[in-house]
Amino acid sequence: QVQLVESGGGLVQAGGSLRLSCSASGRSSSYDCMGWFRQAPGKEREFVAAIYWSFRTTYYADSVKGRFTISRDNAKNTVALQMNSLKPEDTAVYYCAAGSDFHRDPGRYAYWGQGTQVTVSS
Repeated sequence: QVQLVESGGGLVQAGGSLRLSCSASGRSSSYDCMGWFRQAPGKEREFVAAIYWSFRTTYYADSVKGRFTISRDNAKNTVALQMNSLKPEDTAVYYCAAGSDFHRDPGRYAYWGQGTQVTVSS
């Protein structure tokens, strides 16, 4: 059983930065891909970024490419999302997820954290 706990959300002005962290316990080699997703009010959950524990390939949504950076620390079992140049449209609840392989479809991820709110004011 993989357990995921996000932290680091908050309120920031447009143009500012935030760093989200996801702590993973009960990590399994069957769930090698870690993803960040977000869900704004009234919208579907959408893919943001993903990374594998076992190799360094990263994936990004076009809307965050060049502004967000995903990274991992295997020794600490944590995955981080550094968010720079934040925009009001980045406002959402951000979720960490674990899956067996990379997908942009949130339905393909087996484990989820509880989410952390990110609010970007204009």
